[in-house]
Amino acid sequence: MRATGSSTVTISYIGTLDTGCIFDSTEAQGPLTVTLGNNQVFAALEAAIIGMAAGETKNILIPAADAYGPRLDANILKVKRDLFPAERDLRVGGKLQLQFKGGVERVMMIAEVDDQVVTLNGNHPLAGLDLTFALRLDAIQCMDGSNAE
Repeated sequence: MRATGSSTVTISYIGTLDTGCIFDSTEAQGPLTVTLGNNQVFAALEAAIIGMAAGETKNILIPAADAYGPRLDANILKVKRDLFPAERDLRVGGKLQLQFKGGVERVMMIAEVDDQVVTLNGNHPLAGLDLTFALRLDAIQCMDGSNAE
């Protein structure tokens, strides 16, 4: 039995960057179960899983454009420090949720703080980076709910 575009599959993976640093892994929380075609993982990862059999392993490189996209300067905002309450603790690495026109809310990371300006970064931390997954397809769920392992 092989995974199809609508299969429910259980996968284990280790995700690494070009530097070899691990950015995510199922090792701590256990395998991940997803239904292909439901946009629960990157489309490029789904495409790589389709056709795999239970127990099969594969290394998959997902270019930045197919993962979190490019790092965009347009997602960097510089805001006057005095627009925040004086007692507000603004630390580099902290996160703020901002509401934009039309009610759109975004989480922004504080990139820099000085007496005049707070620089906020709305890029995903992995934007602009290629991602590599060491992937194992642990099981494919059958129509009767059992697993093909």
